[in-house]
Amino acid sequence: MEEIVKNIEEDFKGESITQFLESEAMKSTQQAKADQKKTADDVDGKEVPAQQELTKIAMVRTAVPNGSNTFSDVDFPVKSQGLKPSPSVGIHLKCFDLAASASMSPSETKSAIGVGSENSSCNGNGASSQMMEEAWERLKKSVVLYKGSPVGTLAALDPIAESLNYNQVFVRDFVPSGLAYLMKDPPEPEIVKNFLIKTLLLQGREKRIDNFTLGEGVMPASFKVLYDSYRKKDTLNADFGGSAIGRVAPVDSGFWWIILLRSYTKCTGDYSLSEEPEVQRGMKLILDLCLSDGFDTFPTLLCTDGCSMIDRRMGIYGYPIEIQALFFFALRCAKQMLKPEVAKELIEKIDKRITALSFHIQTYYWLDFTQLNNIYRYRTEEYSHTAVNKFNVNPESIPDWVFEFMPMKGGFFIGNVSPARMDFRWFLVGNCIAILSYLATPVQAAAIMDLVEARWQDLIGEMPLKITYPALDGHQWKIVTGCDPKNTRWSYHNGGSWPVLLWLLTAASIKTGRPQIAKRAIDLVEQRLSKDGWPEYYDGKTGRYVGKQARKYQTWSIAGYLVAKLMIENPANLVMISLEEDKKITKPRLTRSFSWSP
Repeated sequence: MEEIVKNIEEDFKGESITQFLESEAMKSTQQAKADQKKTADDVDGKEVPAQQELTKIAMVRTAVPNGSNTFSDVDFPVKSQGLKPSPSVGIHLKCFDLAASASMSPSETKSAIGVGSENSSCNGNGASSQMMEEAWERLKKSVVLYKGSPVGTLAALDPIAESLNYNQVFVRDFVPSGLAYLMKDPPEPEIVKNFLIKTLLLQGREKRIDNFTLGEGVMPASFKVLYDSYRKKDTLNADFGGSAIGRVAPVDSGFWWIILLRSYTKCTGDYSLSEEPEVQRGMKLILDLCLSDGFDTFPTLLCTDGCSMIDRRMGIYGYPIEIQALFFFALRCAKQMLKPEVAKELIEKIDKRITALSFHIQTYYWLDFTQLNNIYRYRTEEYSHTAVNKFNVNPESIPDWVFEFMPMKGGFFIGNVSPARMDFRWFLVGNCIAILSYLATPVQAAAIMDLVEARWQDLIGEMPLKITYPALDGHQWKIVTGCDPKNTRWSYHNGGSWPVLLWLLTAASIKTGRPQIAKRAIDLVEQRLSKDGWPEYYDGKTGRYVGKQARKYQTWSIAGYLVAKLMIENPANLVMISLEEDKKITKPRLTRSFSWSP
């Protein structure tokens, strides 16, 4: 740590990095206040466009009572707030503060935090710049208009393959597209705002699959803009899972919606949207589905297969890490944006669940060399509260590959934990989201990145990144996937490589002070992704081959690359998709291991 700070300060020729950034932050804050006052004078008395749409939503469902327009415990807007140092990164997050970077060029910002290399393609050479330009052009072509306004991006624009449902706007797919427009210089937040409002409007519709009505808070998996020739106007047609392969409602859509809402507010400093009664009600409906009383003995969410990005049968039923991490992330984001005067009871529930969930995941999902050895020595059939093997997991169920895969230094959150069952597979989305949401402790976050570096060939290979590892094969593949011909070994969700995940790895790398990991992965992507036609996924143990059923010009492959580049070029963008430690959360007592050694 001292060596990093010393190197940074040398770049500023004697002036300390802290002094430099504090002075820049002060200048930026003064400018921001002046701009804010000017903006307030300019718009005084004018109606906010979003209010017109939100009025329509209020007509569809009962709105919550109006409260005061005051946030509690919220750190918006970013341009006028500093960030506290985080022990999970190699440098202080003060360097990531947008206030400090507002008056600095991207190259100065990178130099200030130690990101950037003259010999790296991530530094903006000719080929990389051309690829960025192509990515922006293709992202713009995917934009969907509703009554003349942008409301999202199509899933893919493959001119050869059958469109199927790739001609729709998917909620989870739009997140990297929305982040790209928010991180763009200058930002273009209009499409994100419109998307948030339109999906909120769709949430208010009745949702039926056959004769069953879904919960009021369920967000759509996707929507499509259709033109009604009779009424001569655009209409929105939403899918809540009824048209999906497995007919499963998307559990993650609502969580991504809340996270993107927070990103929009963080970027723009405009929290009037999140304070609107209908937006407050939308968040409440989503969380009511997750926080309702039941027979649960765990704080985790019970889910079925196909409820997330892995939308086919892949054995993730139960309590998958991806959903638990997104749930935790959404809870913390919602807690920042909910107004206490209209959601006091809900906020209390959120506080309790955050504490219980963080303890459960950090304690029971964590696997490193020491914990693996402990599980290997577990006794079974233990009773009472003194049991060590709390889930009665039989050590004989540990797959052989885990013993070879686990390095002495490193660790990760396993895929699933439930009675007598542990899914030891690696799932990238859940582990990266755990880092960004601070579900992972600083030492756990560092251990996850240690594992990525130690098992680079397995998890990254020739084309980033493995969505799961390892692949299911043989009899196990038949039983778990139901002989799914799309999820064969090392393909699609079964160990396929997904370029869209690059943005998550980049964000996690920057947050943990390891930007070199992201730069190395971006270098690999820039060698092939554009030449291969921006495919959805790659096949093979190392990701060498374009996926056998992969769509070309997949929008989130394009957007994922853009977001990764925008963050590595200006790490201040990280604050839009990252949270800091909540010191009110009670920390579990965790056994130290080799992977946690300083």
